Amino acid sequence: MNWAAVTPEIVLLTMACVIALVDLFVTDEQRGPTFWLTQASLAAVALLHLARLDGAESVYAMQGMVVSDPLGHLLAFFATVAVMISIAYARPYIGAREMLKGEFFTLSLFSLLGVCVMVSANNFLVVYLGLELMSLSLYALVALRRDHGTSTEAAMKYFVLGALASGFLLYGLSMMYGATGSLDIPRVFEVIGKGQANQSVLVFGLVFVVAGLAFKFGAAPFHMWVPDVYHGAPTAVTLLIAGAPKLAAFGMTMRLLVEGMLGLATDWQQMLSVLAILSLLIGNLAAIAQTNLKRMLAYSAIAQIGFMLLALTAGVVSGNTLSAGNAYSSALFYMVVYVLTTLGTFGLIMLLARQGFECDEISDLAGLNQRSPWMAGVMAVFMFSLAGIPPTAGFYAKLAVLQALITTNQPHHLWLAVFAVLVSLIGAFYYLRVVKVMYFDEPTADAAAPSEEGRGVNALLAANGGAVLLLGILPGGLMTLCSMAILRALAT
Repeated sequence: MNWAAVTPEIVLLTMACVIALVDLFVTDEQRGPTFWLTQASLAAVALLHLARLDGAESVYAMQGMVVSDPLGHLLAFFATVAVMISIAYARPYIGAREMLKGEFFTLSLFSLLGVCVMVSANNFLVVYLGLELMSLSLYALVALRRDHGTSTEAAMKYFVLGALASGFLLYGLSMMYGATGSLDIPRVFEVIGKGQANQSVLVFGLVFVVAGLAFKFGAAPFHMWVPDVYHGAPTAVTLLIAGAPKLAAFGMTMRLLVEGMLGLATDWQQMLSVLAILSLLIGNLAAIAQTNLKRMLAYSAIAQIGFMLLALTAGVVSGNTLSAGNAYSSALFYMVVYVLTTLGTFGLIMLLARQGFECDEISDLAGLNQRSPWMAGVMAVFMFSLAGIPPTAGFYAKLAVLQALITTNQPHHLWLAVFAVLVSLIGAFYYLRVVKVMYFDEPTADAAAPSEEGRGVNALLAANGGAVLLLGILPGGLMTLCSMAILRALAT
């Protein structure tokens, strides 16, 4: 069984149960013991994943259903750090809204456990198990603010559409099982490579698998839930949805499409191209019309996912995989940078919120530079990064994706790169609008001001903004790490 290979997951599960029990005896209104025990648990899990990054070989465990490799550990490490940062940002916010309960911490840990299971899966059923564990925890988190009608409505939409997407994915995986006779991802890869399965059945199942993955990413036209859930959920929960689950969706895509169905790359790359084009168009054009900051960031997320999907379309060219390492590592780098930036963006929104004031309208940021110049500066860095303006990390991430497309020397990839640049120029408008409002608009009486409660996480926000700048100037270390993880995953 090789229990040692899944030690981080066992530690995370154990600590989630321990924290749930400990919280029963916590009387502190600020939930100090629960908060610090959660952060210590997450730090331990992150270190366990980090320590295993150097493993040269993939280790299979649990009768081959789980794989321990650098890709899984890298994604799980970043996901764990993302949840740590999210909880740190969220504490003052949820405290002011009567959401500071043990359930918030335990459900966050269980959603992370689902992420970790997903990125290390080597079997269709394990992928689905991780997906449901993550999703069910997030549904409950969205509805955690029981007295808030908008949050309850968002939870219902998320649940119904999430169930539909899970059905799509499960049906597609069932078709794959029927065609290949196996649930193990390496065996599916082998059967497809030998041409032993019915091609029509495989492609039919693939359509449903890609549709399920597109929902989890929030890619158009399966994006219907994203604006409503981002807007309706408490901002702390929105951050949890916008962070680690995006890395999980990337990991699931790598396991299913690349490691399991690379023989069908011609088919799923075409599907991803369509999803990318639609996501870039709908995301950027719809974001322009938004006045609500969270909805704008939701449509921005759709556009960002579209840009990342472009890199996944450049992995296999004319049947060869020479550009696969470059393409998939660029996509991974893009995903990590996006999550890092979005953590800071929603974190800052929470820091500016206060009792009875959500700071979720763009107009709420009016004159922020006059009230808090450093916060306005950090928010400007995040907006520039999302827009892909140098010297931020977002610029290099976009450049890496465009380079992966252009180096294939395929006309359709070149056109996709040109299209992405043009649409990104349109998208830069709504990011720069936020900067303009912060620096040039006059503040209103109820405009956002730094919260007294959130001063303890100001250093974290500054570090977050500094990391986005630093990775834009010195991206080599993270890019090398992403390339190493991808190449070792492809080698197995």
